[in-house]
Amino acid sequence: MSINEKNITRGGEFIIKETNCENVFSPEDFSEEQLMMKQAVSDFIDKEVMPHRERFENKDYKLTEDIMKKAGDLGFLGVAVPEEYGGMGMGFVSTMLVCETISGAVGSLSTAFGAHTGIGTMPIVLYGNEEQNKKFVPQLASGEIFGSYCLTEPSAGSDANSGKTKAVLSEDGTHYKITGQKMWISNAGFAKLFIVFARIDDDKNITGFIVPNESNNGITLGDEEKKLGIHSSSTRQVFFNETKVPVENMLSERGSGFKIAVNSLNVGRIKLAAACLDAQKRVTSYAVQYANERIQFKTKIIDFEAIKEKIAMMATDTYVGESATYRAAKDIEDRIKIRHDSGNSFQESELKGVEEYAIECSLLKVAISEDMQNIADEGIQIFGGMGFSAETPMEGAWRDCRIGRIYEGTNEINRMLSVGMLIKKAMKGHIDFISPATKVADELMGIPSFEVPDLTELFSQEKLIIKNLKKVFLMLAGAGIKKFGEKLEEHQQMLLAVSDILIEVYMIESALLRTEKNCNKLGKETQTNQISMTQLYLYKAVDIIQSKGKEVIVSFAAGDEQKGLLMGLKRFTKYYEYPNIIKLKNSIADKLKEENKYCF
Repeated sequence: MSINEKNITRGGEFIIKETNCENVFSPEDFSEEQLMMKQAVSDFIDKEVMPHRERFENKDYKLTEDIMKKAGDLGFLGVAVPEEYGGMGMGFVSTMLVCETISGAVGSLSTAFGAHTGIGTMPIVLYGNEEQNKKFVPQLASGEIFGSYCLTEPSAGSDANSGKTKAVLSEDGTHYKITGQKMWISNAGFAKLFIVFARIDDDKNITGFIVPNESNNGITLGDEEKKLGIHSSSTRQVFFNETKVPVENMLSERGSGFKIAVNSLNVGRIKLAAACLDAQKRVTSYAVQYANERIQFKTKIIDFEAIKEKIAMMATDTYVGESATYRAAKDIEDRIKIRHDSGNSFQESELKGVEEYAIECSLLKVAISEDMQNIADEGIQIFGGMGFSAETPMEGAWRDCRIGRIYEGTNEINRMLSVGMLIKKAMKGHIDFISPATKVADELMGIPSFEVPDLTELFSQEKLIIKNLKKVFLMLAGAGIKKFGEKLEEHQQMLLAVSDILIEVYMIESALLRTEKNCNKLGKETQTNQISMTQLYLYKAVDIIQSKGKEVIVSFAAGDEQKGLLMGLKRFTKYYEYPNIIKLKNSIADKLKEENKYCF
């Protein structure tokens, strides 16, 4: 099927363009094949993982390894690997769906699966030559061996290119000797293959190597780290002492390691978002079921409005996050196909397809990892004292999900990256960001319209508000660029605040597009709760944008400029008719009570 490129918003363009709801993908569009795959993975989790949750909490590393082997036997480890290398060769959306479904039950398995199938395998698939792919990838895809990714060092965390590990070419030119220390290495305890990053001589950039974990080759492991959560995820230091690596095991070209690391993180970020979704659904369902059973003052606690509010927001954040994640996933899949159809190689198509949406990958990683933490926290609160007990699933979920805000680049780094990447795209001419920002600045100088628009159509007010929220971002980013120029990146607190506006715009627009599309396809009467969740999230998003916008304006503008920007903020966050927020929350919670689970 050919794809109309005109219907696809380029990466980051959502902030300057309006998207037709018919051109977005949502979970309601999953194919029969995708739903069958989801069911197969779900059955596997119910049978092999859920009965053993206590063992995962008790640092049973062997259990994690055994479950991974079983996942390999069923083909789940090779969904993203091309068929010629022993995988299933599935599209990007399908790989996201498998990642979501396998990751939600236990954080330890989620980490092991993500580290192996993502950063442990895909650098070879996407950067390796034909010989490397044929030699190593089939074993990784089947689970015959497991992979691990050695990038972080004591002095190299967010600044990944500052690693001190050295690679020295042997005198006969046949191999490199790698010496250095890596830390926080997932799967290290049972990995048979390491992707290792080291610096050759005084190169500006690091280089990637494929390093088999062989005995008597200078590789030693530290003890298992004692961690807050993901207790059965193997996390160790790895020490290399003149470890011999054949020259043919260099990954891609000399000095390309930083590029490999960055692009691996792009995929990892959106996959991490997917990995949180099923966990959000599970935690919300646990909370609903407990609240439906727990009786206080002769009343089920789910009938108290204080509990309804929590449950409604947990479901709303889950629905919105899922909407945004699969919107971006399908955009990536379509961009990959367009590149492949135009003659690009498999590797180039995959890499450039994901890179195109690096901004969205960062936004999703931040938003959904933080929503997951909030949902788990509220889950504990609904359980009350029982929520604090290790006997219930909430305590483990809360600890396991905390790592999500650190994985794949901290949320602070990703916030700043998202705005920085958008501005760089504009500077390179990939997005016409400056013209819309200039129009918004001109609009601020004009007399505002006092006409009340026609709000009779479904979502007419919501669409208008989202359009105006985009203007808030353009107004602030444009003013920031004008004032600070290239030094804008030094103003980190401003970037953090502006990125929150970018996040909220993408999330709420994605939810609205999904709901509108399904109203058109399935009938408005089938989407009453989805409409309520969309309206509720928009109200919350406007609140956040007002607060963050004001923080930025009063911090860097003064006098008439400050007054003008504050007036613009007020104009662009205006409601014509406020929805009844408490009524929305109650209706959403009542639906969850009736279904006794997350049901959207």
